[in-house]
Amino acid sequence: MASQNKRWFPKALSSLAAPHSLIDDTGKPHFGHFDGPVTELGIKQFRYFNHMDKLASRWAKHFDYKQFQFVSIVTPHYVIGVALADIGYVGSAFCYLHDIKQNSLVEARWLKPLGMGYQMSESPMQGNAGIKGAKGEIEFDIEQGQWRVKLNTLGIDADLTLQPEPLSLPMAMCNPTGYNGWTYTQKHNALTVKGTLKVNHEPQPLQRVTAGYDFSAGFMRRDTSWRWASINALTDVGSIGLNLAAGVNETGCNENVFWIDGKRHLLGAVHFDFPRQRTKELQTEKWRIYSDNDQVKLSFTPLNCRQEKLNLWLLKSNFRQYVGYYSGHIIDNLGNKHQLDNVLGLTEDHFARW
Repeated sequence: MASQNKRWFPKALSSLAAPHSLIDDTGKPHFGHFDGPVTELGIKQFRYFNHMDKLASRWAKHFDYKQFQFVSIVTPHYVIGVALADIGYVGSAFCYLHDIKQNSLVEARWLKPLGMGYQMSESPMQGNAGIKGAKGEIEFDIEQGQWRVKLNTLGIDADLTLQPEPLSLPMAMCNPTGYNGWTYTQKHNALTVKGTLKVNHEPQPLQRVTAGYDFSAGFMRRDTSWRWASINALTDVGSIGLNLAAGVNETGCNENVFWIDGKRHLLGAVHFDFPRQRTKELQTEKWRIYSDNDQVKLSFTPLNCRQEKLNLWLLKSNFRQYVGYYSGHIIDNLGNKHQLDNVLGLTEDHFARW
């Protein structure tokens, strides 16, 4: 899978020591890549201004703050995707179960108004998030940066702990967003999974299961969109984790990162080339995901899609998350070329007005 590549690449990006609080004593966020999670976001200390440089109102600060958390679990037979979001006006969640062999997908959705019936973790290091209702229950517990996932929905009964390889670092970063905002994003892929998992009452062995999480929060643009690529895979030569994105988090640095056997490699900017209109002819057309310097050169063939469109008065969402296969290569910061051949993963195309 890995081979030496003679092409020169810029020196690997470095990260800063993670601050205890993302917001400093003057009310400003720390920007850049960090060597681990921040302990507190410090939302109360953040001095949020409007476009005319006046302090924003308490209500504007409340409703402009957005947060979401996502977990992907990949087994030899299933892909499970779980998300929780709080956009101020409303809380939402989804869980889907994709049967790889049958290429079938079932899902459950939750929608809760104004903080009722759900909660979000205020810290990427410590906290609890969850939602419950007639369709079941989702819970994320974070303790000292380690994620525990509990699911009881869609025939899934899970109590799982996501564990990184020893010394493996997450991708944790903060960028300016829009005129006065910021976005904190923390992701870690190709994590070992411990605990119990049953699907339709059938126990699922965990030796070949891997997972990744996403904790994102901040004062994002009113109109936000992104393209995203993700891999959590166990191959014959090691574990592979990948996170690539474009559109939401590139003001200064980006969130592109590759993990091989737990070793983190921060990557440069990438492009996404794909058909957004999902006609019958285009819905299985390949995506191209690539960098200008050839460090990332991937194709993605979609198999199935979890999608949702909301067109409400204050809110709009056009969401599509695809399950499919990646082929191509990634060159790490040491110049090693890693060839991918039909590796299972996800892509996403999302527009939100919130």
